[in-house]
Amino acid sequence: MLEVNKVRCGYDNKEIVKGVSFSVERGKNLCIVGPNGCGKSTLLKSIANLLEYKGNITLDSKEISQLNRKDLAKNVALMSQASNIYFPYTVYETVALGRYAHLKGVFSKINKKDEEIILKSIENVGLIDIKDKLISQLSGGQLQRVYLARAFAQDPDIILLDEPTNHLDMKYKVALMEQLRAFKGTTIVVLHDLNLAAQYCDHIVIMNNGTILKEGSPTEVLTPEILEPIFEVPFKTSW
Repeated sequence: MLEVNKVRCGYDNKEIVKGVSFSVERGKNLCIVGPNGCGKSTLLKSIANLLEYKGNITLDSKEISQLNRKDLAKNVALMSQASNIYFPYTVYETVALGRYAHLKGVFSKINKKDEEIILKSIENVGLIDIKDKLISQLSGGQLQRVYLARAFAQDPDIILLDEPTNHLDMKYKVALMEQLRAFKGTTIVVLHDLNLAAQYCDHIVIMNNGTILKEGSPTEVLTPEILEPIFEVPFKTSW
């Protein structure tokens, strides 16, 4: 479904991602792990076509960079790390932004089906009781769940998530990963928590210094022999 082939990208003429290749089948969960600064978030932005890249990123054989914004939004949703800049929107209004790619025209309004999807998305992340609250009044963990609900409301084939469990306590970390596993589309998630990656992801890509060091199932790649040289700390795995 999604194929990344020899992708190179970066900022200010500095190459951060250096020839990365992998593919993800429809309905699978892929996790990208690695030390800070290795290119994980940069790679996600290139897949979302927010960053120019060299190489090829294809979705069902169509180059991502050739899709218009509306078609791309129907297929790919990106949940970035929470920002400290908020518009004065309610939870409902923020999640509703995920439906705009599906509207027929500029002046089209949200219909009953859209509203059902929005409310269901908010309910799925446990925020239905505060749907009319301003997002500027939310905690970091609540805001993360709002952004996840917006991604679900977008109804994409692929959801890209950059550290989605930041600011969440353990209950909501587990709930979020369960929701992603239940998602019928494809997810590509950047995680620092290797325990969550081991439990909830089908395939792991380990990045270091802008390249893929190893990829495979959690049991194949999340081993002390592979992890210790990268993170420079001892590991004892139980998966």
